[in-house]
Amino acid sequence: MSKKEFDIKDISLAEQGRWRIEWAMKEMPVLRSLMERYSKERPLEGVKMSGCLHITTETANLARILQAAGADLVLTASNPLSTQDDTAAALVSVYEIPVFAIKGEDNDTYYQHLNAALDHRPSLTMDDGADLVSIIHSKRRDQLSEVVGSTEETTTGVIRLRAMAAEGALEIPVISVNDADTKHLFDNRYGTGQSTLDGIIRSTNILIAGKTFVAGGYGWCSRGIAMRARGLGANVIVTEINPTKALEAVMDGFRVMPMIEAAPQADFICTATGDKHVVDKHHFEVMKDGCCVSNSGHFNVEINLPAIEEMAVEKRRPRTFVDEYLLADGRSIRVLGEGRLVNLAAAEGHPSAVMDMSFANQAMSAIYVYQNHEKLENKVYAVPKEIDEEIARFKLQAMGVDIDVLTPEQEAYLNSWHEGT
Repeated sequence: MSKKEFDIKDISLAEQGRWRIEWAMKEMPVLRSLMERYSKERPLEGVKMSGCLHITTETANLARILQAAGADLVLTASNPLSTQDDTAAALVSVYEIPVFAIKGEDNDTYYQHLNAALDHRPSLTMDDGADLVSIIHSKRRDQLSEVVGSTEETTTGVIRLRAMAAEGALEIPVISVNDADTKHLFDNRYGTGQSTLDGIIRSTNILIAGKTFVAGGYGWCSRGIAMRARGLGANVIVTEINPTKALEAVMDGFRVMPMIEAAPQADFICTATGDKHVVDKHHFEVMKDGCCVSNSGHFNVEINLPAIEEMAVEKRRPRTFVDEYLLADGRSIRVLGEGRLVNLAAAEGHPSAVMDMSFANQAMSAIYVYQNHEKLENKVYAVPKEIDEEIARFKLQAMGVDIDVLTPEQEAYLNSWHEGT
């Protein structure tokens, strides 16, 4: 390692991490294509970047792309439980990318690490939850003039950033990677669906088939969770506050009802809404004994953890990622992964094949915002359509799938209003 500082759990895990990073890269053909391109073009030569992301094997391959593009990069975790310690070790030892992340770090350490990443004085940030942008705007405003833009990965982060923009508080342009079709249609649905059920099964080892499974929300993440739970044989209930999404869930064949009606029936409840207290005290009061409650949204506020802590007469940990709260009436409520993203707290996060597209969006959007920041306003932008479609073409080519191309006659017809019946 060079003279750069870092804070990780154990540098001796680096070799194990390297093998897993390379394993993930085999399922990431779009990133491999970008690696080849950017190694030659070096579009981020000398650009200081700070990334607040889940430190996983897939993220490590995004970091390698940014490094190949010339970026001077520092990484920190975007969640206290999502770091893979062997990945962090490999990033530091093998790839010489400073990392500030330890799985299970407390909140104080988490924020120390966020600030360590900002001590790098980045001109470009990359967020998964908008923590870096939020801190720069609230507590480190002296750095705002140095930052030309940012990219944001998550639904939760985009909600925060749009709120800032609506208040006139956002002072840099941000690309919402989450809004790209090649991100939310695939990462949110197929990635979250598979990895969330993986986390629930790893943490509990309880059979899903035949159980009642409640999916909190019916956005792209929650519909992926509902889809995979049904595929494993669960009887799935969806809760929603949006009438259109609720109608979609009904037409997709799910039962839809308020959480207060679903909670007494649930064997499993999993939220992924981006909002606060989706599972609240009055829901805990009516849950059946042994209900397993989890969250796959970015922050742990979706479950009212202080409420269940206050209600419990005893708390114990029967399994590594399960906190069992014993209530005065004899019931027990099981919270998985401390209420944090269960797919990363108790499993390995999204499969690399789907993160291939999400992280291609991150890399290409970071380069776009850096190269075009002088023309961009201080607001949240969608990923440019040409980037989105290029990534889709890359992925199809890697999968060996060909598609049709418009003929000149068809193109002329679509661009004309003269020809009718």
